[in-house]
Amino acid sequence: MRLPFYVLVSLAVLFVSAWPAAALQPASAPVGRKPNVVLIVADDLGYADLGCQSQSKDVRTPHIDSIAKAGVRFTSGYVSGPVCSPTRAALLTGRYQQRFGFEQNPRGQAEENVFGLPLDQVTLPQQLKKAGYATGMFGKWHLGHGKGMLPHERGFDEFFGFAGGAHGYFKNAEPQTGNNAIQRNGTPVGESEYLTDAFTREAVSFVERNKDKPFFAYVPYNAPHSPMQAPEKYLSRFPDEKDPKRRAFLAMLSAVDDGVGQLLAKLREHKLEENTLIVFISDNGGPTLGNGSLNTPLRGRKGETLEGGVRVPFMMQWKGRLPAGRVDDRVVIQFDLFPTILAAARAEIPRDRVIDGKDLLPYLAHGNADVIHDSIFWRFGPRRGMRAGNWKLQWNGDETPRLYDLAKDIAESTDVTAGNPQVAERMLADWRKWDAELMPPRWPGRLEGGPKAAQAEPAE
Repeated sequence: MRLPFYVLVSLAVLFVSAWPAAALQPASAPVGRKPNVVLIVADDLGYADLGCQSQSKDVRTPHIDSIAKAGVRFTSGYVSGPVCSPTRAALLTGRYQQRFGFEQNPRGQAEENVFGLPLDQVTLPQQLKKAGYATGMFGKWHLGHGKGMLPHERGFDEFFGFAGGAHGYFKNAEPQTGNNAIQRNGTPVGESEYLTDAFTREAVSFVERNKDKPFFAYVPYNAPHSPMQAPEKYLSRFPDEKDPKRRAFLAMLSAVDDGVGQLLAKLREHKLEENTLIVFISDNGGPTLGNGSLNTPLRGRKGETLEGGVRVPFMMQWKGRLPAGRVDDRVVIQFDLFPTILAAARAEIPRDRVIDGKDLLPYLAHGNADVIHDSIFWRFGPRRGMRAGNWKLQWNGDETPRLYDLAKDIAESTDVTAGNPQVAERMLADWRKWDAELMPPRWPGRLEGGPKAAQAEPAE
């Protein structure tokens, strides 16, 4: 039977309109299987410290760079805090951490005793576990060590790592005591391997053991956070680097890159890569004076709300679902990963609270060029900031806010408030409206950089 011409045309239109979506389906993904998720976090990595982020000749990160090559790299990727712990609280809840009083790192034993992610906050692994995922974490927690606050009590089936903010990489062969011991699900254990390599080993083992079901592997390395320690295996890769701090940094980063390579290889071994959403991000900007990191061309460093403290390497790969090799300059922020991952996993997003993150998947498919965030905000003690479009407002305490045009001045070198007073006034009003929604800090915390940290930051 010959179909009428108008029917053939209609069918052709339907096929062509549906083709991009069909073309983005991973051909080898098991029918009906939910995607795996691998979320990798580097600690204190500078904005310029990856091969795909800069032209620096001393950096060698081929495996991390491959994520950007096979997926999307966000050049305006941010975190909601300029230090480790608050950023992680927002990452795992999808919310500005100040909404529940988690504004700063703790200071001293009195604050350590009350420090931690409040138990009424719903975490990413909890939601994924309810959706049938195996969940594992391997690395630095830094979200509390009190009763009910450790990773295996907050949604992770498996936890291997430490609960504090920093840890030595060697001399861990004997089980330790105290809240920062290397542990496995609450039990202190000894570890004879270089700590970065140990975290990789455990993460790779988790993938191997859970390859036949959907899994979430959270791998928050503590490298290249101080102490600056690396074995000769990695140091020997950088014989021409004369600065010992920078050489140690590059070696520690190389260990992380090797770990990423091993994880990717394990996914490929089991033909899982095309059905795995892979994310790489840093928890804050580099503390350039402390670990030899580089934030070029940004001004500022860890602990500051200047770009160097809060704009970070941020990339994600999902072969067949996300475009390959895209460089996207739209503003995104780390807590977007909460709804993005839950949407990819077809898991429930909490409806009983404000979720500040945006599901990024619709913005990355089929040429969607919509703005993702009209505005994002920062409050870190007396340090404040806001970005709206290409405008950035930044100030400390009672200072007069300074306005920068990031499209022309990514280094935040020239205050343009005088020529744009209405922009500055509108942004400050919006920041105050956001600030009014927040809780005061649950603990006073500490600022990076000592007692003068809230004073004006010098350019680097």
